[in-house]
Amino acid sequence: MSDIQLNFINESNDRNNSNVVIFQKNVATTFEEVAVAWKVIQNCGQGFHHPFSYPMTMDVAVSDSMGNYSPKKPAQNGELFTFSLNQSGDSLQRTGAAAGANEIDVLNGLELGAINVSVYKAGKVLAIKTAVAPKQKAVFEFLPSIFIGVVSQVQEGEVMNSAVLSNINTQISLLGIASADIVMTGGGPGPTSSAFQFALENVKYA
Repeated sequence: MSDIQLNFINESNDRNNSNVVIFQKNVATTFEEVAVAWKVIQNCGQGFHHPFSYPMTMDVAVSDSMGNYSPKKPAQNGELFTFSLNQSGDSLQRTGAAAGANEIDVLNGLELGAINVSVYKAGKVLAIKTAVAPKQKAVFEFLPSIFIGVVSQVQEGEVMNSAVLSNINTQISLLGIASADIVMTGGGPGPTSSAFQFALENVKYA
């Protein structure tokens, strides 16, 4: 599975040097999940472009209540990982199949102590589950799509609050795509300015 090559192009009328955030939502939970700012594009002026890759691969990592952090482990849909304690200390191992073919599951196998689980894409935090209790699982499932929007004061890897998320409603499907431009238009000064819009152009399919 090759990485998807994307190219953000700023064709907007923005005068505020706005930041553009790209993220995914964990759809494995029924309630509104927090979302992490996976990628933030900064200082990309009018007419400029910002190429980046969207890998199909992911990694998982875990931290425990003792302040220990596991190394990242490659993870694929359909895999179950277990965080446990053995003779040498903490261990994070792939231990079987997830409950769903499109999920990545991480089980807290400890007797005591909650864990935090992070999923990474391209080395950046994509999603976080905090305070996973013993014998409970963190479940991650992502649709083949990204959300994109204009934000201020958001850093990569930060959990975004609901006020920020409520202003971002552009979802772009990447299903079957090998490469594409993401073109931002709209914006501008004054009351006549239009909303920012994002559209795929020059799409090449896998």
